[in-house]
Formats: sequence, structure tokens, C-alpha cells
Amino acid sequence: MRAYVIRRILLIFPTLFILTTIVFLTVRMIPGDAIDAMELRMMDQGEIDREAIERMLGLDQPVHVQYWRWMSGILLHGTFGESMHWDTSTIEQRILSRMPVTFQLGGMAIGIGLLIAMPVGIYSAMRQDTAADYAGRSIAIIGIATPNFWLGMMVMIYPAIWFDWSPPMEYVPFTEDPWANIGILIIPSLVLGTGMAASTMRLTRTMMLESLRQDYVRTAWSKGLSERVIITRHVLKNALIPVVTAIGMQLPIVIGGSVIVESIFNLPGLGSYALNALSARDYPVIAAVNLVFATVVISSNLLIDLFYPFLDPRVRYS
Repeated sequence: MRAYVIRRILLIFPTLFILTTIVFLTVRMIPGDAIDAMELRMMDQGEIDREAIERMLGLDQPVHVQYWRWMSGILLHGTFGESMHWDTSTIEQRILSRMPVTFQLGGMAIGIGLLIAMPVGIYSAMRQDTAADYAGRSIAIIGIATPNFWLGMMVMIYPAIWFDWSPPMEYVPFTEDPWANIGILIIPSLVLGTGMAASTMRLTRTMMLESLRQDYVRTAWSKGLSERVIITRHVLKNALIPVVTAIGMQLPIVIGGSVIVESIFNLPGLGSYALNALSARDYPVIAAVNLVFATVVISSNLLIDLFYPFLDPRVRYS
């Protein structure tokens, strides 16, 4: 186990290097640059000295020199650099202040998705081909086919039209008022967790049906064990391994969805920060947020892999 963990941790570094290289290069291929964004924002103030600003921001240097300067800042000084739009705080400070919002949103979305998906998937498998099973499968298909951004817009628009009510738009930190904080994030979490709940429910149902057909389950039924004991002790653990894997694979989808959901519900998280930086072509911010997201996804998948032996003792890492 120790050797496996060390190998996986060592593999994180080249993975992040390749990812940051790709992000650093691709954002510079987008039409327009940071200077163009500044010109659009400062049109009423006259022309700006483009060459002087490029020298000041280091954009006059070749891309590989800019990349090395950025990477050396992270490795040697632990800093992501400075924003190209003269932000009053550093990128690290901005990320640290916004990170709790995104992590809480993603955690609540995953939790809500699992609370919906697991019971429905298990019940649907136990009552295969009944009306409840067909209803659950139909709702899951609708959930998979519904984009998060569309659902978020509908939640914002139609309650305001029909009931003269809209979700709260002013964020309150958890440390100031926990109940108000949860009340603000519950609807965005439902919107973000809907797609995950739908796909997880279908996978849970499929794996439960496969496990229920195994010989050891037939033996348990023949011994007269109750349905609750068979499900909790014999079926659920084996059925959960692919489900846990799928949850790890959906983390990037949850993170990507947070970019849109945070913008719709005016949440000051990393997703809205990245979207604003992308529109302003703020290259250091874009690269920094992507590096944080990538580190979270890779680390989470490592933790999920290490969780397998607790579900199935036959799993061994060498």
C-alpha cells in the first residue's frame, strides 16, 4: 500500500506539469489578449500605451519565458504571480478567500446528489420493472438530459414571474450566519447536483441488479435472511465500487458546473473568479485556478482509490 501511494503521489507532479503547460498555452490562443480587454474597458479614457503595458506585464517575452517565470514563482516562492488587472490583493489571497465557497457548493451538490441517487437507485433495483422503477428511470433520464445552466436560469426566472420570489443573491459567509449561508447555497447545490444524482442513480440501479443475481445473494435468500440484511451486508458494498469510481469521475463535471452556477447565483467562488479572468484574459489567474482545480481532482481520485479496500477486502495494492 505504501509503495502504491508513493507512486501515485509522484505521478501527480508530471500530470500537473503537463496540464499547466496545456492551459498556459491554450489560453493564449484565444482571440484577443489582456491588453485588448483593457482597451475595451478603458475606451472612454483614450488610447493606452500598448507596448509599455506589455513590457510591464511581461507579455513582450516569449511564451516559454513567461511560463518559466510563472512556474518558478510557484516552486521557489509559493506565489501564483500578480493579476494583470492591478488587483489590490494577490492571486493566492483571492483564491483562498473564494475557495470555501466553491468547496462548500461542490460538497453540498455531491451530498444532495448521493442522498437522492442512492435510495432511489437501490429501491428501483429491488422493485425492478414496477411503476416506481419506471418513474425513477424516467426522471433520471430527464435529469441527465437537462443542462445545469438551463435549470439554473429556469430557477431564477419562473419563480420570480409566478410567485414574485427569487433565490437570495447576496452571499453570507458560513462563519457569520450558518443558516443563512446554507439557505443561499441549497438551491445552487440542487441545480448542480441534479445531473450527478441522475447518472449515479442509474449506475447504482445497474450495479445493484448485477449483485442481486450473484450466487451468494441467492444463498442468503435461501437461508431466510431479511431483505434489509441482504442489501446492507451482502449487496451494497459490492455494488458501490463502480459507483464510487463514477463519483470520482464526476468531480471535474461538478467543478466545471460550478463556474456557470456561481455566475448565475452571484456566488463569490473560484468558478466565477475563473470566468471573469477568462473574459479579461487574465492569464496568471486562469492558470492558477486551473492548477487548484486539477490538484483537487487528482487528490480526490487518489483518496477514492485508497477507499476501495474498505469496500472490498479482496482489493490489494502493491
